[in-house]
Amino acid sequence: MEAFFTEGARVWVREKEQLVPATVNSCGDGTLVVTTDYGEVLYLQQAEVTRERVYAMHQSSVDGVEDMSALAELHEAAIMHNLYQRYQKDNIYTNIGSILAAVNPYKQIPGLYDPERVDLYSKHQLGELPPHIFAVANECYRCIWKRHDSQCVLISGESGAGKTESTKLLLQFLSVMSQNSAGTPPSERSTRVEQAIVQSSPIMEAFGNAKTVYNNNSSRFGKFIHLHFSESGNIQGGCVIDCILSCLKNLPHISHMQQQMI
Repeated sequence: MEAFFTEGARVWVREKEQLVPATVNSCGDGTLVVTTDYGEVLYLQQAEVTRERVYAMHQSSVDGVEDMSALAELHEAAIMHNLYQRYQKDNIYTNIGSILAAVNPYKQIPGLYDPERVDLYSKHQLGELPPHIFAVANECYRCIWKRHDSQCVLISGESGAGKTESTKLLLQFLSVMSQNSAGTPPSERSTRVEQAIVQSSPIMEAFGNAKTVYNNNSSRFGKFIHLHFSESGNIQGGCVIDCILSCLKNLPHISHMQQQMI
């Protein structure tokens, strides 16, 4: 055991059929003592220290990564541990390739969505800056002109995860990009299109909301927001379609691939 584990080493321990992150306290006298990240102290006899029960944590899991496709350990425990490490540092966004995972912080994080952040992400491609919802919005906006085709952003999550707030942030970014492309002077800029779309939702949702454990005003509707851009890149209009989730598959606006995703 001494050859494989040293004091302070980070390891994975299988406890009650689950892998949990832990730190080695001591390794000697035929007993391996570890403390899990949840505060539980485990005493493992030499016969119990097998590859299936305990093994060293890879450095990518120790340090944490911005893109979880770079994790060397692809199991649920490593993914959750990476998200938790970043969450503790107020890094609520993490990439999984081209997918963005967001963890609701249930608090305001200073500077995370200010105009300077919008301007910064509008000048960089996806992957050049830390994960952020503005990076996804910018990639979507760029792809409209690169591929000359419509783009779709799918936002999914449990009740209270922040889907509505994420939608507002996407619209905020796209509204700024629209005003930039139209050459609107800063003193005359507004977010009328964004506000009109977002503010129309509560009226429709008022007939089908419900209270859940995490959200007092959880929508019972699926929401499809359709934005129309001109050839110059500014928003010309949009519409919001609210309906029961099972009805989304019948929307003529959604392609076959998008129907399968839903």
